[in-house]
Amino acid sequence: MFGVQFVLLPPHLPLDPAPPAANNLIARMTILEDLQWRGLYADCTDLEALTKRLAAGPITLYCGFDPTADSLHVGNLVPLLALRRFQLHGHHPIALAGGATGMVGDPSGKSAERNLQTPEQVAHNITAIKEQLGRFLDFNAAGNPARLVDNAAWTAPVTFLEFLRDVGKHFSVNTMIAKDSVRSRLDRARDDGEGGISYTEFSYMLLQAHDFLHLRTAENCELQVGATDQWGNITAGTDLIRKKSGGALSAWGLVFPLLTKADGTKYGKSASGAVWLDAKRTSPYRFYQFFVNSDDADVGKLLRVLTFLSHGEIAALEAELKANPGARAAQKALARELTQLVHGADALAGAIKASEILFGGSLDGIGETVFADVVGEVSTKPLEPAKLAGAGTALTDLLVHAGLCPSKGQARKDIEGGGIYVNNVRVAEAGRLLTSADLLFGKHVLLRKGKRTYAVLSVA
Repeated sequence: MFGVQFVLLPPHLPLDPAPPAANNLIARMTILEDLQWRGLYADCTDLEALTKRLAAGPITLYCGFDPTADSLHVGNLVPLLALRRFQLHGHHPIALAGGATGMVGDPSGKSAERNLQTPEQVAHNITAIKEQLGRFLDFNAAGNPARLVDNAAWTAPVTFLEFLRDVGKHFSVNTMIAKDSVRSRLDRARDDGEGGISYTEFSYMLLQAHDFLHLRTAENCELQVGATDQWGNITAGTDLIRKKSGGALSAWGLVFPLLTKADGTKYGKSASGAVWLDAKRTSPYRFYQFFVNSDDADVGKLLRVLTFLSHGEIAALEAELKANPGARAAQKALARELTQLVHGADALAGAIKASEILFGGSLDGIGETVFADVVGEVSTKPLEPAKLAGAGTALTDLLVHAGLCPSKGQARKDIEGGGIYVNNVRVAEAGRLLTSADLLFGKHVLLRKGKRTYAVLSVA
C-alpha cells in the first residue's frame, strides 16, 4: 500500500453555495466568533495570535481522519463541518486521510490497545473515507478549493532511522508521557495491574506531528483543528514546527469539545451501535430517526454544532421547543438538515416518507428500499406463500398469527371497531381475506392495530 503515491480523487461537483443564512452569518461574524457562539471552541495554543492572523487574511488549515472503519460516524461531523465552516469564511481547508497513521492507531480517548489493521483493510477503509470526505467540502470553490491528501504519500518514503533522527530527537520521553492520551492509559494500567500502551501507539503523536510539519512546509498550512482528545497530538506538531524552524514558522492548534449529551455521555451511538455516515451501515431513515429522537436538553447544542442554520433560526427553534415541546420542531429541523447534508435530498424525502408510514401515512409511491427501513422497525413474522394463494386467508387468522390480536374473536371486534389497517388502509369488513394481491413488492403485508401498533408479514 505504501509504495503507491497518493492520487487526488476525480474532481467533485461543487457543493451548493452557502445558504442565505450562512452568508448573512459570515458577513456579521468572524469564524472564531461563530465557533465560540456555537460552543465549538475548547482551546487554542495562542488564541490572541491566531485571531490576529485570521484577521490578516485567509489561512490554510487541516484536520486528519484515520481509517479505523470503512465509514466516518456522527462524531466525525464536528471537525469535518468545522473545515467547511472555515471554507465558507474564505479559508483553505485540507482534509487528511490517514493512510499511514491508520496503520498504527491513535491511543487518544481509548482505554485499550487497538487491534492493528492489515494493509488491505486500511486500503479499503481509506478509499471509502476519501469518498465521504468529498461530500462536505467544495473542491472547486473559486479562490479557496478544498484539498484532500493522504499522509502515506510523505510518510512511506521515510526510513525508520531518518524518522528517529529528524523527528524523534525533538521529543523527550518525559514530555510524551505527560500527554493526556498516554498518561491516562498508563494510569489505568497501574490501577488495573495490566495493559499499558505499546511503543507503536506511544509513537503515534510523532507521526501526527510529522504530518503537521510536512503540511506546514509543503502546503503553508498554519492551523490544525480537531477534538479535545487530539490536543496532545496537535501540540506535538506545533512544538515540532517551532523547533525545526527555530521559531521562524507560525503554527497553531485549535480544538473543539467532544460531542456529548447533556448527561456527559458520548453522543453518536444508538441502541444498535455507532451512527455511521455510510447509508449501508446506518440507513438514511435510521439516521433521520436518530436525530428526531434527540432529547430536548441536547437539541439546541446539536443545532449549533452540526448545522449551518443561522443564529436567528436556531434561537427561533429553541423558543418553539420551549413553547410547544410536543411538536418536536427543533428535532425535526435538526434531522432534516443533517440527513440532507449527509445523504442528499432524495434520501431525506425517503426517510420522511418512511417516518410518515409509521404514523399512518399512505404507501403510495413508496420504494422498496424505503419500505425495508419500515420493516426493520416493527415486528416481522414469516408467512408461507401458500397462505395467500387463490382465495387467500382470513385477516382475522393473520392478525392472530402476527401477534396483533390474542384471538380471532378479538380480531373481528377490532375490525368492526375500525381499528385494523392493511397496508395503512382501514379495513371495514370482518370477513376480509388477504391474498397475494395485498403483497407489497411481492413480499410484505403491513398490518396495523390502532394508531401505532404495527406488524409485517413477509413471505419466504
